[in-house]
This record gives sequence, structure tokens and C-alpha cells, in this order.
Amino acid sequence: MMRRLIPHPGLSMLLVAVWLLLANSFSAGALIVGIVVGLALPIFTAPFWPDRPRVNFGLGLAYLVLVLWDIIVANFEVAAIILIRRNRDLRPTWLVIPMTLQTPEAITVLAATISLTPGTVSADVSACGRYLLVHALDAADPDAEIARIKSRYESRLLGVFA
Repeated sequence: MMRRLIPHPGLSMLLVAVWLLLANSFSAGALIVGIVVGLALPIFTAPFWPDRPRVNFGLGLAYLVLVLWDIIVANFEVAAIILIRRNRDLRPTWLVIPMTLQTPEAITVLAATISLTPGTVSADVSACGRYLLVHALDAADPDAEIARIKSRYESRLLGVFA
């Protein structure tokens, strides 16, 4: 019964939080409308989510902390590359990353993580969904960069979306 009333609790909480941010006030009225939206929207959209992924929120939070840390570190690394290195010393390259992730949600999170981290950007996912095309600003060893992305991000996402 509870699953029918709140089919997607994480989405409901997120919708309430987004509603309060959009309302730009924390009042009783805004909270009530946010709760109504947060409960109604997942109920009406539940038929469109038959195969929604199972998410381990504990591992997801740890992953989020890791990504935020990597974004901070990468900002300093890219700043140093831009300010100190000469253009001819840069080694930009395209990386083709083979993925073991299966779900579209996990692949999307991996692509977003790569794009959010300065110095790399996800460009395309292969038609079969098994490869991710990434551009790196400076990669001395492309194979090591692919291994780093797979071990640092993809392996953790396999646990988050188990």
C-alpha cells in the first residue's frame, strides 16, 4: 500500500526541495504545495518507470562527495595547465571508454560526472551503449586515463546502481 502512495520516495523528496527553492521561501503554504507536488507527480508518472533502477543511497552519497572533491581538485589542475603550460605542450586526446554499466541512468551519471569534472567532457555514447567517447584536455597516457575513470567512477557507480 505504501509503495502505491509513494512509488518513488527519493524523487518525492527531491521535488519538495526543488519546489521550495523555486518558491524562494520556506512558508507553510509553499511546503504544503511542495508536498502535494512531490506526492502527486511520482504517482502520475509511475507507469512510465516500470524498470526504475535500484539505488544505494549510502554509496550514492559517498560517490557525490568523491565527485565534488574531484571537481575541486580538477579546477586547480586545469587552472595550472592553462596558466603555466604552453599550448604546444598540451596533449589533448579522445578517449573511448568501454563501459560495464547497463542502465541508462548509471551511464548518464557517469557521463555527467566526466563532463562536470574540469578537463574532460563526455561527447557521445555509442549506439550499442557500451562505449563512451570522452575528450580530455591533457592526457599523457590515454590508457591510464581510461583506467582511472573506470576504477574511480564506473566501479563505484556499479555499486550505487546495483
